[in-house]
Amino acid sequence: MGMVMLAATAAAAEEIVTPSGMAVTWLETVHGAPGPEGLTARFRFLAPAIAGDVDFETAAADMLWLCETFALPRLSAIGPQPSQVVISLSDRDVPFGQTDPEAVQYFEAYRPAGERCEWEMF
Repeated sequence: MGMVMLAATAAAAEEIVTPSGMAVTWLETVHGAPGPEGLTARFRFLAPAIAGDVDFETAAADMLWLCETFALPRLSAIGPQPSQVVISLSDRDVPFGQTDPEAVQYFEAYRPAGERCEWEMF
């Protein structure tokens, strides 16, 4: 199965303001790269503020919100459903699968449960 990436379009690249007030921008959604729990949908966001004033606890609450309000509505109702949704925040655009030792990145994994995202240990 090939990897499918959906890049942000100009309209989708609008800034999203999370409950904490942090501004993030959706970079892409990655499907087809299996995770430890099977089929995984990864939603990647640019969040420059995590390199400064936003701590992990604040970012984690925002990631749950992004999972429930951004990711879940974008999961297709047709075909196999992902068993896991991963939300990632990065202070800079790091291509999927690559590392950047200078980048600040946060990742959280969730199990879709109806209209909720249930946190899973990653």
